[in-house]
Amino acid sequence: MTLSQRNSLIAGVVGFYDTHPINEEEILARLAASGRDIGNLSMNELKDFDQDHYGGTGAVDLLIQRAGIRPGQHVLDVCSGMGGPARWIAFRTGCRVTGVDLTQSRVEGATRLTKLVRLEHLVDFVQGDATALPLADRRYEVLIGEEAWCHVPDKPALIGQCVRVVKPGGAIAFTDIVARSPMTPEQQARLAAEMHMPKLASAQEYVDLLTRSGCEIESSEDLSEEWKNILVKRLKMYRSLRDTTVAKFGEAGFERYDRAYSHFVGLFTAGRLGGARIVARASAVSRGSPTSAS
Repeated sequence: MTLSQRNSLIAGVVGFYDTHPINEEEILARLAASGRDIGNLSMNELKDFDQDHYGGTGAVDLLIQRAGIRPGQHVLDVCSGMGGPARWIAFRTGCRVTGVDLTQSRVEGATRLTKLVRLEHLVDFVQGDATALPLADRRYEVLIGEEAWCHVPDKPALIGQCVRVVKPGGAIAFTDIVARSPMTPEQQARLAAEMHMPKLASAQEYVDLLTRSGCEIESSEDLSEEWKNILVKRLKMYRSLRDTTVAKFGEAGFERYDRAYSHFVGLFTAGRLGGARIVARASAVSRGSPTSAS
């Protein structure tokens, strides 16, 4: 991949999330409409609005359980978005959580939402590329991700970075959108152009990459049927946000996202795409000399 191609892909993902229907302004508007006091907001009130992934806090609780997250640990959320899972993990366990995301507007929004629920002493966010994490080697006991690695085309670099920053014996626990059966060139092109998912891995490809990186696979679960039902409901939910989406991004912005998401959901219902939850454990043996970033 040339530098120009890489920069174009990065710009596409950033633009996609800069104009995403679920954003800080939309979350705050829905909270206010529901009668919540924004100036005195609790995590239990925010949790129903800030979890921009499939399965809400229940899915995060499963990652907490699978990864064995506990107080005193430092958890890294790679591609952390609006920060819902990071906040929920800290709230539930009392551990420290750092989120890293490519999109600066998501980092800033996640930081402000975290302050609203008074969790900034446990949760912080930094801007960074998942294939070149600006983080030190062997820093985190647990690393998580939820339905965002699908936007990263270089999966070997992604997994390599995840393994690099996890401590020996640490857990890597994530969910992601995965390829299940071949798509037509037209379907692949639309998915890349509209949803900025240029190169999806299968669940087995993730398992193979982790294994080759010295990790032991603890579990690999197929979530495809569960997510199919969730996605049909999410399409309806996004359409219910028409007014706020149009107000922020215009009619064309709403229509563009609606076309893209409808096609994406269609690929799920047709069995082309699916979901996976994978938990791996990094080797307990030290992996060479650190080459840490600051």
